Amino acid sequence: MSLFNIEDKVVVITGGTGVLGSAMAYGLAENGAKVAVIGRSLEAGEEVVEQINKKDKEALSFVADVLDEEQITAVREQVLKSCGKIDVLINAAGGNMPGATVTPEGTLLDLSVDEIKKVVELNYLGTVLPTQIFLKHFIEQGHANVINISSMAAQRPLTRVMGYSSSKAAIDNYTKWMAVELAKRHGEHFRVNAMAPGFFLTKQNKSLLTNEDGSLTDRGNTIIDHTPFGRFGNPDELIGTLIWLCSDASKFVSGTVIPVDGGFNAFSGV
Repeated sequence: MSLFNIEDKVVVITGGTGVLGSAMAYGLAENGAKVAVIGRSLEAGEEVVEQINKKDKEALSFVADVLDEEQITAVREQVLKSCGKIDVLINAAGGNMPGATVTPEGTLLDLSVDEIKKVVELNYLGTVLPTQIFLKHFIEQGHANVINISSMAAQRPLTRVMGYSSSKAAIDNYTKWMAVELAKRHGEHFRVNAMAPGFFLTKQNKSLLTNEDGSLTDRGNTIIDHTPFGRFGNPDELIGTLIWLCSDASKFVSGTVIPVDGGFNAFSGV
């Protein structure tokens, strides 16, 4: 059997209805994993699951807010009741808010502290809380595989998106901290890693990177100029790395933050 086999895996994905989260759900299900999609929209979750089930693959949809302890705990119990186990938790919920972003015409003084708090809560606490809740089951079963979603904004702080960059930098630190803590406390079968996507067009960044006619903004052009591959990523290009992290092929890998970015992080701009 291939080390990359994930056919026996039950994978939970928070933020599984977003552009990248849904692509992850489709890719993992296509390769045999049973996927539990968590999102805030019932309709969006059911649409993702319907598309997966049409291909005779297995998926379930659950509605929960990643910042609501009771809702996430209830989902954990529902997944265990339906699937009997949980092998992998992917923390893909996240996003940005206008008030946490400096506009081209604005300054730092225009940033909303309230919206910065919300962005930090969503991206950071929205990863910490689900991890804590699912960790109870992971400890009982004797193994855990947590995959967080970081960003190029964490490793190469980007202009304008201050709140988002700061919260994703916290994810990098949390990933490494948790990897050490869990392995030291519970042993080698407890792994925590992160993927750092480069630039993919999503609902959150589309208005920053493209104009209404579909052409690139100045910011979009700058990103392409600094991406050696010369383009944005396609969401399904995350799947190969994700399968590797979900599978036993990466069983000696923990505490890493892996760029999937077309070379953006490696390029100095010269």
